Amino acid sequence: ASTFFVRVAGDSMINAGIHHNDILIVDRSLDVTDKKIIIACLNGELTVKRVRLKNNRVRLEPENDRYQTLFVDTDMSFEVWGVATHVIHSL
Repeated sequence: ASTFFVRVAGDSMINAGIHHNDILIVDRSLDVTDKKIIIACLNGELTVKRVRLKNNRVRLEPENDRYQTLFVDTDMSFEVWGVATHVIHSL
């Protein structure tokens, strides 16, 4: 009940081995800790990013230099949907 699959759209996590059209296995029961890859809803949009937790701040970091780090502020709508545990992709 706490595990689900999500298909990736985009290339913001290619340096972590997550590519467009891959399938992520996501676990909602795991604690979100620093450096985990998470699925989150930020201002109504789903995103896959590496979470960085420091000094009570949340940053969502892409694994592709073409994208910028997202800083989560208190006035933003932010919800973590789960922690990515595995990636499935075609060879």
